[in-house]
Amino acid sequence: MQFALLIYQNWKWIEEGIPESELADVGKQYAAIAATPGLMSTLPLGFPKDAVTVRVQDGKTITSEGTLAGPSATAGSVYVFEADDMSAAIEFASRIPAARLGGAIEVRPVGQYW
Repeated sequence: MQFALLIYQNWKWIEEGIPESELADVGKQYAAIAATPGLMSTLPLGFPKDAVTVRVQDGKTITSEGTLAGPSATAGSVYVFEADDMSAAIEFASRIPAARLGGAIEVRPVGQYW
């Protein structure tokens, strides 16, 4: 079963930088995550300040700067992970450094709706 993991970053931590003492350790943790069997793809996303939100109302395209949810609740990466069940996907998500560095991981089963 495939799961999409939306990695909600602590953007302040990213923009201001991480202390050098932690940087190497966090890098090693992400390298271990990248080598995990079942991780099918990762896609880093740009900064929320560079996003554009698009809507169509009455046939007209309307754009607004920034993310739909605002800068404090935006995804920074999307992972696709193959796991036996939701419990295994949650266990994997709990090892992603962003989850302990002020962010959160949203785990959703990948499904087809039409």
